[in-house]
Amino acid sequence: MSSEPFPIPDDALEESFIASSGPGGQNVNKVATAVQLRCDVFRLGLSPYAYKRLKELAGSRWTHEGEIVITARTHRSQDANRAEARERLAELIAQAHIRRAKRIRTKPSRAAKARRVDEKKGRGAVKAGRGKVRTD
Repeated sequence: MSSEPFPIPDDALEESFIASSGPGGQNVNKVATAVQLRCDVFRLGLSPYAYKRLKELAGSRWTHEGEIVITARTHRSQDANRAEARERLAELIAQAHIRRAKRIRTKPSRAAKARRVDEKKGRGAVKAGRGKVRTD
């Protein structure tokens, strides 16, 4: 799913580089290799369905300002983290465009309803037989 069917305009993205806690040895303390990618969702021009689905998929990465924040820090270089962040965003947007199959509600058949009632009556009879024995 790494192919990008939906073009992401560059003006919708904002990148900032932060200190990473991942691999990198002494480099971790000197170079900001982690990437925080912010995407303004309103500039993407999504359909209402895709917008709603993207909001569900993003979860806690969705801000109150309507931005998605993706942080990538697994690689040792800025370029690799930047590519990963953009790929993850593209994948998220691509998933948002996939429509779910509409659920078709089914109805139990008349025979199934009758079997259910018979089972319930049978269980009721068993439970009624557990009562106190009366000697009239």
